[in-house]
Amino acid sequence: MIPHKKSYTAKSLAKIIQRLRARGKKIVFTNGCFDILHRGHVQYLQKAQRLGDVLIVALNTDASIKRLKGPSRPINPLSDRMEVMAALECVRFVTSFSGETPLQLIRLLKPDVLVKGGDWKPSSIVGAEDVKSWGGKVRSLRLLKGRSTTSVIERAQESR
Repeated sequence: MIPHKKSYTAKSLAKIIQRLRARGKKIVFTNGCFDILHRGHVQYLQKAQRLGDVLIVALNTDASIKRLKGPSRPINPLSDRMEVMAALECVRFVTSFSGETPLQLIRLLKPDVLVKGGDWKPSSIVGAEDVKSWGGKVRSLRLLKGRSTTSVIERAQESR
């Protein structure tokens, strides 16, 4: 299900990206759970968008998040997360992936810039070597201190 006009399947998005690249557009890619969107996410995504012309955000599917974060996650289902992500002005396209990593998607879309949060060293970012192999750049952006989904959940649980 594609809930928003900015949301595309990987295959459809690959065709769109080819056309944009032919027009000289610089493609930026990031991924994550983005389970409960907060100020840290928004600032991170705005910084990522400034690294190119088009920002693509790939979201982990619900099953993928459960495997990564445990049975109590995600808080919000994929359709909701895609809708919220697509509503952000800095995000041009939203897609999802079900694997443990977005490596297949990165290889399909071939972004010019691959971005993750500052808790990732560039050398350990999934897809970094691939992106570098076609001349792209890999960036790790500083996160806003004290802002994380885990901390939001912990504060909410403490307030019960």
